[in-house]
Parts: sequence; C-alpha cells; structure tokens
Amino acid sequence: MNIIISNGSSDPIYTQIEQQIKAAIISGELKEGDMLPSMRVLAKELRISMITTKRAYEELEKGGFIHTVAGKGCFVSAKNLDFVREMHLKEMETALEKVAELSKICNVSSAELHTMLDIFLKGDIDE
Repeated sequence: MNIIISNGSSDPIYTQIEQQIKAAIISGELKEGDMLPSMRVLAKELRISMITTKRAYEELEKGGFIHTVAGKGCFVSAKNLDFVREMHLKEMETALEKVAELSKICNVSSAELHTMLDIFLKGDIDE
C-alpha cells in the first residue's frame, strides 16, 4: 500500500491517509482480512506523528472500513456494498451541488451540462 501525503493539500494529513486507505479498500487493492501496517510503522514510513495515524485509523474504524483486534492490529472489514454505494452517492451529490452552483454563476444551460457529463462518462476527454 502506497500512501502519498501532499503538503499542498487543504485536507489534514489524517484525512489524506483515511481517503487513500478507503480508496484502496473500495477498489479491492486491500481485501477483507488484510492487515494494515501498525500505526507506529505507518507513522515512521510517512514521517508523521503516530497521533495522526491513530486519528486516521479511528476514522476508518468509525466508518466500518477497518476493525481492530487487541494485541494483533488493524484489519480490513467486510465490505458493506450498500454502505459503500451510499457513501459514493453522497460524494456525487456534493460534487453535483457545486457544479449546479457554478453553472448558475456562469449561465451554463442544462443541455451544456449534460453534454459535459456525457463526455466525462464516455472518457473522451484529454487528461
């Protein structure tokens, strides 16, 4: 598992760690039962405070992504696909709300928005 911390990000470091581990779990890179690095090892690898890794792991546990076994470590929990889908829908709603606000400011029509979305969905955009 490769976690990259960006000093230029507006997100706190623990959130960056949490988001990257979540993404690895959702994508299947990390599978149910996989052991995560200990908080101490991760903190040392990333050259950050152990308190920061502890916070990231606590947030992941609250979200049901990992569970802790006393004396053994932290492990990836079974995926609740409905929960994961709902989480993604919430993220999409937040992004779409921002798009709607921007489209009003820029006077972009619904038809133009649909065209833009179609382009992204088809993958016909240069990255």
